[in-house]
Amino acid sequence: MPDIAGFSKRMLVGRPMRSDRLGATLLPKRIALPVFASDALSSVAYAPDEILLTLSLAGFAAITLSPWVGLAVIVVMITVVASYRQTVHAYPSGGGDYEVATENLGPRAGLTVASALLVDYVLTVAVSMSSGVQYLAAALPAAAGHETTIAVTLVVVLAMLNLRGIRESGTAFAIPVYLYMGSIGLMAIVGFIQEAAGTLRPAASAAFELAPDAAYDQGLVGLAGAFLVLRAFSSGAAALTGVEAISNGVPSFRRPKSKNAATTLLLLGTISATMLMSILLLAGATNIHFAQDPAKQLLVDGRPVGDSYLQDPVIGQIAAAVFHDVPVLFVLVTVVTGLILLLAANTAFNGFPVLGSILARDGFLPRQLHTRGDRLAYSNGIIALAVAASVLIVAFDAEVTRLIQLYIVGVFVSFTVSQLGMVRHWTRHLRTETDPKERTRMRRSRVVNGFGLGMTGVVLAIVLVTKFTHGAWITLVLMAVLFVTMGAIRRHYDQVSRDLAVPDLAEARALPSRVHGIVLVSKLHQPTMRAVAYARATRPSTLEAVTVNVDPNETEALRRAWEAAEIPVPLTVLDSPFREITRPVVEHVRAVRRESPRDLVVVFVPEYVVRHWWEQVLHNQSALRLKGRLLFTPGVVMASVPFQLYDVDHLDAPADLSRSTDDAIRPPVQR
Repeated sequence: MPDIAGFSKRMLVGRPMRSDRLGATLLPKRIALPVFASDALSSVAYAPDEILLTLSLAGFAAITLSPWVGLAVIVVMITVVASYRQTVHAYPSGGGDYEVATENLGPRAGLTVASALLVDYVLTVAVSMSSGVQYLAAALPAAAGHETTIAVTLVVVLAMLNLRGIRESGTAFAIPVYLYMGSIGLMAIVGFIQEAAGTLRPAASAAFELAPDAAYDQGLVGLAGAFLVLRAFSSGAAALTGVEAISNGVPSFRRPKSKNAATTLLLLGTISATMLMSILLLAGATNIHFAQDPAKQLLVDGRPVGDSYLQDPVIGQIAAAVFHDVPVLFVLVTVVTGLILLLAANTAFNGFPVLGSILARDGFLPRQLHTRGDRLAYSNGIIALAVAASVLIVAFDAEVTRLIQLYIVGVFVSFTVSQLGMVRHWTRHLRTETDPKERTRMRRSRVVNGFGLGMTGVVLAIVLVTKFTHGAWITLVLMAVLFVTMGAIRRHYDQVSRDLAVPDLAEARALPSRVHGIVLVSKLHQPTMRAVAYARATRPSTLEAVTVNVDPNETEALRRAWEAAEIPVPLTVLDSPFREITRPVVEHVRAVRRESPRDLVVVFVPEYVVRHWWEQVLHNQSALRLKGRLLFTPGVVMASVPFQLYDVDHLDAPADLSRSTDDAIRPPVQR
């Protein structure tokens, strides 16, 4: 029978790879940059939008502050990148923030960081896909209204690509990421040249007036104005997401792993900061009016533009102004920006499975997450991430504005706790280090991480205050649920380990005093005879065949056939006034156990195996019901004796020993 499932899997995932080829999957820096930095680089596509959207509530005068807000974000970004360069050198095993927090602050801190990162990875996929689909809908009107379905479909496609292996997925995504960086860089260069020459066109939205929200009609004055600027800063801080993925992905780099990871971090920080500031400066130069509620805030001759106006993303408006005379470049910028937003989720597909594997190794997640798949990727983690992200996309209807509020809480929790752990790390090592050069280096690293702690702590406080009522509380609830769940999983594994521990090796080696064998019988046919033969070969202390009296005529026929065949095993008939099979057998087995509590009872179950999977529905599942009931009975072992129907040599059998028609109606116990 052809293995359809196996063939389909090979087509989608590829041929299995030997474990000794793990080294061939490691990434050089040119591939590692698009693999691990695509999330942070893609944040540049929507972080400026979020800054301008928030400031637009106070009118166009407030939008002029956007470069300063962006500069504050860049300062934090540089600090975080510098801090994580210390982390990848100190902890190259791939545990990242989780390992730093666990080793220096304790298991609870590590679990807090792990729950924050897991939630952030899921949100990364949900936000990136939703944002990319919005760009797609802007370019292809036919996609409008189907964003959720398209986003979930793309999550599945991305998961399938990652199941083929990290190197293959990274190679496939490298070209779009580099195209994105090149197109944004070209747009910035051409835009600044045009601005210097005085030929830069205004954006299409520059023709509108930007009306402030009623709550901010006085501009950025007082506490409300300061709060709004802080909200804009916290939204722009989304550009920092993805930095932590490199610290978790150090094992995926080629040697020297730590050095290559640190270099990739430096490239990431430099490129992201340059792109973010360039976009914000060009947004101001092209006089973009970007509104939270464009239908009401954007005015033409003092009247709102209404719902018919479609507000394009900031990068799209800048590209339209800069490349007005070269439409093909405008299309390139728009397409690759939408594509990078979709591919940004790949960072999470590389970070989540690795972190999940480490947590599974430590007993905080199901151990299946620690197992590599056919292509040496952590397949179960990839599938779990795809399912969780799809649920979020559906729940929030693929709306970026709603999802973004949940986004950066988790990552800044991990940033802050990790920086505190690194400060403790350097302090602990300074107590024992005697080399003056090393002590100087450690003090310098502690200063960097200490400054990072202060900066990320402030940002975390701002994010919690400004975004809590806008949806950040949902992230905190999800983190709490994960924290409690992982703790419960660890307690379960600890309890299982205690239960499985051998207190006395001499007692453990001792065999049970006796073994009682029970063969389940319904008809006298080949499966039954094979089960009896196997049971006798095991030489139990006692052996009996047991049947359930459901139909008196069939039971009497079985008794006569049993005696005629002179089978040297006594047949026990169990009464069943309500025509049940499972209950009488279970009660009989438990009765044997009660009579001999120190003995072992082995139940031999004759099962026959059908050729096709769909033939399963034509047969009862007595074996599964019995196994389910006896599984929790101490001192009972279930022994399945399979009989393959498709391998039977059809010979004429005595009528009293084989009645295939009756067997098909009521087989003994079938798989």
